[in-house]
Amino acid sequence: MSRGVGGRSPSNISHHLKGIEFPASRQDLVRHAQKGGADEEVLGVLKQMPERQYDNMADVMKGVGQAE
Repeated sequence: MSRGVGGRSPSNISHHLKGIEFPASRQDLVRHAQKGGADEEVLGVLKQMPERQYDNMADVMKGVGQAE
């Protein structure tokens, strides 16, 4: 079931991480998204991702897939 742009969609998550500097830890991702006004749904996905270093947005999207 597709939710379009919004919620926990990859495009919405990447929108809230725009401008983040890599490499970034999971906590860096959460902090950046919070500053960007991400909702609890997006933050919840980020918080469920594996705790490791992410080197680019594609790497983050792999982590998002592991959080589902």
